[in-house]
Amino acid sequence: MNTVLVVDDDPEIRDIIHVYLRNEGYTIIEAANGEEAIQALKQRQDSVHLVILDVMMPKMDGIQACFKIREISNVPIIMLSAKEEDIDKITGLTTGADDYMTKPFNPLELLARVRAQLRRQTLLNKEEEVKDHLIIRDLVIDKSKHSVKKGDRDISLTPLEFSILELLSSRPGQVFSPEQIYETIWNEPYGYSDNTVMVHIRNLREKIEETPRSPQFIKTVWGVGYKIEATI
Repeated sequence: MNTVLVVDDDPEIRDIIHVYLRNEGYTIIEAANGEEAIQALKQRQDSVHLVILDVMMPKMDGIQACFKIREISNVPIIMLSAKEEDIDKITGLTTGADDYMTKPFNPLELLARVRAQLRRQTLLNKEEEVKDHLIIRDLVIDKSKHSVKKGDRDISLTPLEFSILELLSSRPGQVFSPEQIYETIWNEPYGYSDNTVMVHIRNLREKIEETPRSPQFIKTVWGVGYKIEATI
């Protein structure tokens, strides 16, 4: 369940927000000023999913706290303020806040905005996760972990084999010449009589293809080079 850090020097406002969010199943952490908020976030950074942050507070106000939070976290921030002037709204958002509400506010509207920000953050996290993976049919290449799975089977590759597979898979359908592959992966000039790339392609096929002699993933374009087929 998502955890929300509620930061406001007014205990009655914290109580109201706490009750509404708790009734929706959220876990609540409270702080009475910016300094307490920063400390709480540092202690539980990985488990805080959203911050509701008042602007006018003692010790450290919401604007300063927002700047500090953005130095350590990309957690969504909804700012609360009794000021309605546009300049205050602009100031709040340019500090790194994701949304802004003026007091007095409707708790149900705040709840809706909390849900919206958490949905948005979930989608962003999924997009980042997709960016770390290359998926070619049932072949899944995890770039961050340098791992490859085919269906439920883990495939063990050498660092060079992984780099070649990642290069080909990053642009399905594009033909890479042996020279392009060699100079990209080995980062040195290619020797035309060098069979290094061919040997590594053959080893890759032995590991990822059902029938290496009739490959379905890594195709040879005769006289040109190699490519990954995204579809059969």
